[in-house]
Amino acid sequence: MKFKLHLPPDKFNLPLAPMLDIALLLMMFFVLNLKLVTPQGNLDLNLPISAPNLVQRADVNLTDIKVGLHSDRNGVLTELTLGSKNLGNDDAAFDRLNREILQIIGRPGNPLTKDVEIEIDADFETQYRYVAKAISQCTGRIDAQTKQIARYVEKIRFAPPHKPKA
Repeated sequence: MKFKLHLPPDKFNLPLAPMLDIALLLMMFFVLNLKLVTPQGNLDLNLPISAPNLVQRADVNLTDIKVGLHSDRNGVLTELTLGSKNLGNDDAAFDRLNREILQIIGRPGNPLTKDVEIEIDADFETQYRYVAKAISQCTGRIDAQTKQIARYVEKIRFAPPHKPKA
């Protein structure tokens, strides 16, 4: 036995409003459950600033820079050193430190300094203000014309602490 459905074409009604409601609800469900993945890792780009005709020397091998802060028992700075060179113990010594580091790296933003580290070797008693000033002078300076920070070196580490002076 065969069943035949005989409906005239005008009697066949498809309800569109509930179908649109369901489609919109499904879209909202999937959009609200979508988890956007943020890229992981360090995406900082340090692009070199150079003239087009400037040839960079790739054979330069920059070594780690050692800065020494020596103080007396009261924590007052007695000697600021860069390697084995004595820079003094006054405020001008920190400016000399900044100039010496600039001479070592060549120019601010030099891509060859990416892996260079500055090691600060401070006596146990050294006051914090001297250490902070040395860090700021080692990392760079503020350009007088552009008022932007000119970075020298980004990596700074501290030497193992010394025993206090008796």
